[in-house]
Amino acid sequence: MTRPVIGYAGMTHLGLLSAGATAAQGFRTICFDADAALIGRLQKGELPVNEPGLPELITRHRRDLTFSAAVASLGECDVVYVAVDVPTDDQGQSDLAPIGDMVERVQPELGAEAALVILSQVPPGYTRALPVPAQRLYYQVETLIFGRAVERATKPERFIVGCADPQRPIPPALKAFLDSFACPILPMAYESAELAKIGINFCLVASIAVANTLAEVCERVGADWSDIAPALKLDKRIGQGAYLSPGLGIAGGNLERDLRTIVQIGESKKTDVGVVKAWLANSAHRKDWTWQVLKEHVLQDHVTIAVLGLAYKENTHSTKNSPSLALLEHLRGRPVKVHDPVVSAAVVPWTESAANPLAAASGADVVVIATPWPQYRALRPADLVRVMKGRTVLDPYRVLDGRACAAAGLTYHTLGMPPLAPAA
Repeated sequence: MTRPVIGYAGMTHLGLLSAGATAAQGFRTICFDADAALIGRLQKGELPVNEPGLPELITRHRRDLTFSAAVASLGECDVVYVAVDVPTDDQGQSDLAPIGDMVERVQPELGAEAALVILSQVPPGYTRALPVPAQRLYYQVETLIFGRAVERATKPERFIVGCADPQRPIPPALKAFLDSFACPILPMAYESAELAKIGINFCLVASIAVANTLAEVCERVGADWSDIAPALKLDKRIGQGAYLSPGLGIAGGNLERDLRTIVQIGESKKTDVGVVKAWLANSAHRKDWTWQVLKEHVLQDHVTIAVLGLAYKENTHSTKNSPSLALLEHLRGRPVKVHDPVVSAAVVPWTESAANPLAAASGADVVVIATPWPQYRALRPADLVRVMKGRTVLDPYRVLDGRACAAAGLTYHTLGMPPLAPAA
């Protein structure tokens, strides 16, 4: 058969990444979005998201990518993915309306044999309820990780495909496309695939909760979590890829959304979700670590604080559920300087914006490295001592070498071990 044409509806983070990975496999790829201005920017190579490696991926395979604001262009496709990002609110609730709107817009344009695949994350039961003929409707689990999305999209570990009837063969065009990545394909019922995505995130949350719970114990008893995590990863039952780095709670929206989804299902279906509520409580507790350390050790009326990082994690522009912004809410009304390589300080307009990390640290009593951006690893403790007024660094993600900070005269606080006092 001739190579199928693959389409993506929705040029948000997920759609752009997936389209770039598809073009990298040599497939002609049609990228639709109803926002004509966005399509115009994409045609000029201007991307609306920050993702390492994505501009290069799009540029390298631009010949196979067609950006269009005309939904009729999807009529050429053998497979069309609905790939709009799913926004969540402050309670972790998903807004699924954009997915339904996109399906309604795209379905009339599909060719007679074309498959429609929901790539956006949805709760169990959503796909089967869509008014689309079952023989052409599929759900595929997305594996997007901000900051590592290009690697995940171009080298997938497996494809999980939800079907109306998993015993029926996957349509030839979709099968040919998935086969091109040379990884396992796991067909299953819609509901199983939808819940599999949540199951993956639950396993990640469980590892995060283990790391955060025991890291806090380390801080109190004199142990160092960075010694313990490598030992756990050498256990084959846990493994090298385990999420065992402590952090400031669950951020970004996606993991918390899945926890809230299961809490809602459990409460309506009368299943036990006590452990899920405990994970949420643990996340909220650890998100306040920075604020609690500030209050306990250094916070006074006239202390100036430098906060480095506004994004919820490195290598992304997203501030969804950002621990940094949560900290800044506590600090509202105090003298605060901020810096982030990507996120504008306009998101916290009452703070003072700094052009670079050292400018933010200049004159500060405390420096908080709230996002582990790679750029911050280049900071030298001696330079911080030179420009700071105080001598305290809060570095939850261990961006800096704590012992080097102490040797330079700084008091160093991090997750997973007691504070390091300045060297005598």
